[in-house]
Amino acid sequence: MPDLRGLAATPSPTPTGPPAELVTPGIAGFVAIAVVAIVIVLLAIDMLRRIRRAQYRSDVNEMLDAEEAAARGEDAPRDEDGPEDLTPGGPARG
Repeated sequence: MPDLRGLAATPSPTPTGPPAELVTPGIAGFVAIAVVAIVIVLLAIDMLRRIRRAQYRSDVNEMLDAEEAAARGEDAPRDEDGPEDLTPGGPARG
């Protein structure tokens, strides 16, 4: 068997390259990521507002259609999750 003790004693090469201070993102990277995160949060809030507004509009349109059909004396088709009560504090839907 070969003698491997000589290989264990040889030092491994030290890493070379630029200093760590030059390759870290620093303050500019932190600010860029913070701005991106804030923009994403604001876009999510705006998207939720728009979705809620669209849902409220469709509920009101369904209610108006049902009222018009009732005024004409027709039997309005009811949806399973139709707008029963849109007043605040009314029965929960879901």
